[in-house]
Amino acid sequence: MVAEFEIPEGSKLYFGKSAKVKRYIENTASSILEKEGFEEILTPVFSYHQHKSIADEKELIRVNDEQNNSVSLRADSTIDVVRLIQKRLGRNTDQKKWFYIQPVFTFPTNETYQVGVEHIGSADLTSLLSICLEIFKSLNLSPLLQLSNIQIPKIISEMFDELSLDDFRHINIDKILSLDVEWLTKLVYLHTKDELDEVIDVVPDELKKELLKIKETASKTEYDKFVIAPLYYAKMLYYEDIYFRVIENNNIYARGGVYLSEDQTSSGFAVYVDELIEKVIKEETV
Repeated sequence: MVAEFEIPEGSKLYFGKSAKVKRYIENTASSILEKEGFEEILTPVFSYHQHKSIADEKELIRVNDEQNNSVSLRADSTIDVVRLIQKRLGRNTDQKKWFYIQPVFTFPTNETYQVGVEHIGSADLTSLLSICLEIFKSLNLSPLLQLSNIQIPKIISEMFDELSLDDFRHINIDKILSLDVEWLTKLVYLHTKDELDEVIDVVPDELKKELLKIKETASKTEYDKFVIAPLYYAKMLYYEDIYFRVIENNNIYARGGVYLSEDQTSSGFAVYVDELIEKVIKEETV
């Protein structure tokens, strides 16, 4: 028997300090985004298209609509936002810069609040990264910024029969090093901006362009706590290019990148409110 006061594991309850901090984080982010020309959108909780966002469909919570079509609770907002703007609202607005503050849901009962940001039709991740870092600065936080390029592990997995994308997804460093390829080993140990030029000089030509993209983004990003992770691979289905995470220890506070949706290249990021609530309360920055 479930007690009357119980809530499902993974669900969220905010009260007192946590509710105040949640509102503070969301208000801080929305003020910055509105100043930068973004408008707010809230998408339906139910979606027909979540399988195009989530790499592992077992994470989806599924129900059926009245015609018995499969419907999922929103597990990711990006694809739905782009689809709704282009397919449903496109005739009524020319706005390309959008943000949303809403939860996503994954199996079995996990609920995660996030501030999401999308710039539809723009591959300029540098400006969005700057906005993301401004949000953290306004919260008096300075976690680690990790910069990657999703194309690099894709290209390398095609070059070596011994490697698959799962090896990069699960960070199988020992297997990568076991190939004993000098330039690949240098990529494994590449972490700082200053090391980029040396590695770019020795990698195969098909990787030079992708590393140069990282270099260009890094050179335009003014942030002290910065690491480059060229072999990192994100599990989301739509990321195609430059990708970043804002992290501290095992906590992910934000992530974003350049992605392809509806045959159009766009860029966006999400700030994970629940992780930040714990951090802000611990740091007592409110």
